[in-house]
Amino acid sequence: MATVTGQAAPADACFMLIHPRLDLETPNLQTLKRNLERGTDAIKAEALQQVISGTLQGENYEPLLMHIIRFVMPTRNKTLKKLLLLYWEVCPKYDGDGKLKQETILICNALLNDLQHPNEYIRGSTLRFLCKLREAELLEPLIGPTRECLAHRHAYVRKNAVEAIASIYRTLPHLIPDAPELIGGVLQTEADMTCRRNALGMLTHSAPGVAVQWLKESAQLVGGFEELLQLAVIDLIRRAARDFPGEKALFIRCIFELLGAAASAVKYEAAATLVALSSNPAAVKAAAACYIALATKESDNNVRIIVLERLDRLRARHEGIVDDLVMDLLRVLAAPDLDVRRKALGIVMKLTSRRNVDDVVAMLKKELAKTVADAADYDASLDYRLLLIQTIHSCASQFPEVAASVVELFLDSIAEFGASSATDAIVFIREVAEKFPDLRQGIVSHLVSSFLDFKAGKVMRGALWILGEYAETPDEIRQVWARLREAIGELPLLAAEQRELDAAAAAPSAAEGPEKSEPRAPAASASRRILPDGTYATESSLTAKAVDVSALKLDSKPPLRAVLLHSDFFTGTVLASTLTKLVLRFARAAGADDEQQANSLRAEAILIMAGVIRIGHSAFVATPIDEDSYDRVLACIRALEYMDEDSEVLTEAFIADTQRAFSRLVKGEVKRAAEEERQHNDENAVQVDDAIEFRLLAAAKGAGAESAEDTLEHDIELATGEAEGRAAVSKLDSVVQLTGFSDAVYAEAYVNVNQYDILLDIMVVNQTNATLRNLSIEFSTLGDLKLVEKPTSYNVAPYSFSSVKASIKVSSTETGVIFGTIVYDSPSVNDSHSIVLNDIHVDIMEYI
Repeated sequence: MATVTGQAAPADACFMLIHPRLDLETPNLQTLKRNLERGTDAIKAEALQQVISGTLQGENYEPLLMHIIRFVMPTRNKTLKKLLLLYWEVCPKYDGDGKLKQETILICNALLNDLQHPNEYIRGSTLRFLCKLREAELLEPLIGPTRECLAHRHAYVRKNAVEAIASIYRTLPHLIPDAPELIGGVLQTEADMTCRRNALGMLTHSAPGVAVQWLKESAQLVGGFEELLQLAVIDLIRRAARDFPGEKALFIRCIFELLGAAASAVKYEAAATLVALSSNPAAVKAAAACYIALATKESDNNVRIIVLERLDRLRARHEGIVDDLVMDLLRVLAAPDLDVRRKALGIVMKLTSRRNVDDVVAMLKKELAKTVADAADYDASLDYRLLLIQTIHSCASQFPEVAASVVELFLDSIAEFGASSATDAIVFIREVAEKFPDLRQGIVSHLVSSFLDFKAGKVMRGALWILGEYAETPDEIRQVWARLREAIGELPLLAAEQRELDAAAAAPSAAEGPEKSEPRAPAASASRRILPDGTYATESSLTAKAVDVSALKLDSKPPLRAVLLHSDFFTGTVLASTLTKLVLRFARAAGADDEQQANSLRAEAILIMAGVIRIGHSAFVATPIDEDSYDRVLACIRALEYMDEDSEVLTEAFIADTQRAFSRLVKGEVKRAAEEERQHNDENAVQVDDAIEFRLLAAAKGAGAESAEDTLEHDIELATGEAEGRAAVSKLDSVVQLTGFSDAVYAEAYVNVNQYDILLDIMVVNQTNATLRNLSIEFSTLGDLKLVEKPTSYNVAPYSFSSVKASIKVSSTETGVIFGTIVYDSPSVNDSHSIVLNDIHVDIMEYI
């Protein structure tokens, strides 16, 4: 961070940034001089902190330099010595002519004494400070003591000495021309792994040839290094791979050995480096196996998602190579987190082929059976079960050869599924019945046998549609009809319910005695009305008591009857349509032989439909039947009424048209999937006349055969958020609309997620013809988010806009929610308004 302090500084480099405290007054020079000259160590420390902070903010404290040298520098207090190192970093060291000040000689003498101090902490802190110096005049007298610190007895001093020499050699190599040989000797003789890591890092950047030579000599010992040194070895290999192509075999051998390291970070980096070095199928499989092992064994769900994302990119770059590892990837499903399971199943679907689809489906069946048997965590099992059903559905859609076994599994287990899972399963069964006519008979028989176990209205509607559409033979229609009659219960519907209710009401009154058991007639009321001709008439009304719905015991009733009494008349319309289809199809299939049974089915269907309408208009349901359902059921009744006259038209409308419509829908889905696959293949296709890039013939900084995603520079850009070339469209994707277009104030926010904070750039538009006073945005957060400062209030003119910024600190990379309101005053007195904003969801993938 460059800091300008008012002087002509050719290289005023600073590594600190201190936020100024606006609630404190800026001390004057006299006060600071007095505190530095006569104060205690605590007062001097506070004054020195004020000087450092003021210098960073641009205050001119140059006259205090000699006071600090005279009265603070001779101290033995550790805190003051640490603050002095910070002050030497930010203080102005050049005069107006750009020359080094004479006082810096005293600073150099103090640093020289600290480098020879018997306390290893002071030596190490001073060596770390030397990494920040860029003045050759200051550093030159300190080279000798710095070299001597390489042989210090304490590892803390030695590792900081290595860092100091590396920093000096990078910026001023003429001061230590033999630094590579010096650090190379340290790397050979040093026993402390941290010191060796620092030494190897210095050689990797400054003398890669020396580092590669050391690696050749120590290749057999790489597996026994500690984690930090192993990561440094991987960094060396990534940086030196292009400059030393002849050592590629050595590098790959070391990387393969590091794939078996104990540390997860080493494994991850080794796998990424291996696929950057080689596209050999064995190397790609080894890296993919390493990713899968990490995703299986790691306990952090964030790490699992990151590793699976890297595995997905590896799969996309090397199609078909990692397909054999799909069964290993399914072990990740043991993770309890649903997002990890969803990501793993997404990759499994991309790796599934005709060779392994049977094994994949068998494994998914076992997982599905576990969710049915697991009652400990019902909600989690329900979501996971729905995810598994969707995945199995996709497998069967892509590979029709497994459709029969999948349908059998769903039909056997659909009664044990929840409502959402069973709905997805019945949708899949309906699609399979359309695509594979050979399976229709088995599907119909399975549905007939398990129909009474269905409880959800959506599942019943899907099953009724399948039965009405694909039950074609007279025997099948008889079986379906018998099961539907069993699911409906006693007919007529309304009369049966009334009898049951009367019986339930009469049972307790019978126990009270014959006198009290007599039913009371409904109370009749009479009133006198005046007719239009002036005469009088008496009007009588009969008031019926409301039905106690709780006395109906809906749970013990047949499933279709219970659904109707729960006011689900949409299912009633599907039932009416199914009955109409069955009657029409039976009449056509049976012909004149079974005309009497066809008429019997016809009359019974009309009786059921009339019962649905009467139930909908009765007091037995909480919500009466809606007009659309009423019209649909009535249309089915009329269709059966005029079936003899318009048989061909009704058959075309109820049977042929519905079959064609659903067939078009299924074919459209297949066509859409094929089009998406074709577009994906076109995007990744390589033309015959495309240029072939050879890694060995590419320039040192050329693209080569290595993808930019695997280069170290690209990883650093992604980690620091400095990736260039970000299009304007990607920024528009981060714009969140906070209010509606019809609100008095329209607001939208651009959400910029950084590593440690979230910046909200909010545009506020006044859509009224009045000035809005004291407009402010009040934010609240949910999760590990903290609002740093409250946005200030504004006055917004009519039809104008204003920009508001808010910063939110992030404590952890977990999903969070930001919500709030806009509060403003209208021109009238004491008239305040507020608008609730849409929630801003910050996803974990934003950080990744």
